[in-house]
Amino acid sequence: MGWKASDIPDLTGRVAVVTGGNGGLGLATSMALAGHGATVVIGARNLAKAEAARTRILAATPGAALEIYPLDLSSLAAVDAFARQVRIAHPAVNMLFNNAGLMAVPEGRTVDGFETQYGTNHLGHFALTLHLLPSLLSAAAAVGEARVVSTSSIARHTAGKFDLADLQLKGHYEPWTAYGISKRCVMDFAFELDRRVASRGVRGFSSEPGLAKTDLQSTAARSMRSFQHRFWDVLIRFAGQSAAHGALGQLRAATDPAAVPGTLYVPRWMAFGAPVMRKAKGRMADPAEHAAVWDLAERETGITLASVLV
Repeated sequence: MGWKASDIPDLTGRVAVVTGGNGGLGLATSMALAGHGATVVIGARNLAKAEAARTRILAATPGAALEIYPLDLSSLAAVDAFARQVRIAHPAVNMLFNNAGLMAVPEGRTVDGFETQYGTNHLGHFALTLHLLPSLLSAAAAVGEARVVSTSSIARHTAGKFDLADLQLKGHYEPWTAYGISKRCVMDFAFELDRRVASRGVRGFSSEPGLAKTDLQSTAARSMRSFQHRFWDVLIRFAGQSAAHGALGQLRAATDPAAVPGTLYVPRWMAFGAPVMRKAKGRMADPAEHAAVWDLAERETGITLASVLV
């Protein structure tokens, strides 16, 4: 049968932060966590959708402990403001799901001038994790461990040459390559986070949903109107698994006592199936790449692990 949502242990007293918890994988994750007793903090840019998500979660789990705060991952200042609110409300955070993201959107720039997908999917979550690290460390000190799960994608294999000097594809932008780069960076960050803070009880994991039926794919198809987008949109409609099944990888990484840090949790059959542990291969398993991606993010965001740990 494999691991399933009913295998999630009792999470009463635990606090989970879910970015993009208002829809798709994030909503499925939030519903599962709330259903097992966790206090769920949703970070969302669309607050109307977040309130609709609250209604759905409460319908499934009356009395669920839910909080919603505005979060725009494309703005480092907004990420900082969100993290400040969460730290005040929750000095200890047990689980952080770096789940939200954009996929294969037209070329653009974040508030801070970064390529949109790289700046949102990767740098926004990098900054958020470091800003929330004090609360994660407090939880780890209290119960022995805190977990950060960063959602990558099979699209990390479409990252092209993955030139560390050209991760934003300036002058030769291609939406799917940019998406692949951002998701490869997300995975690299997850592994490097584990290496750098495991001794303090904060463990890093990565996950991917396979082909999941969420509005992320259809939104990309509508925005680009290309054959490639429409092909994947149709494929997922007919062959994709539900958001609830797609979310199982990140849920297992965050809640399974036997989950292995510094690894990926992916569908058994790549596109679908129960979540299983996999290790990165080839260049994506290279610790030098992981460290280089981390160091670059520190320089670009101006947020360093050393400053947080002081």
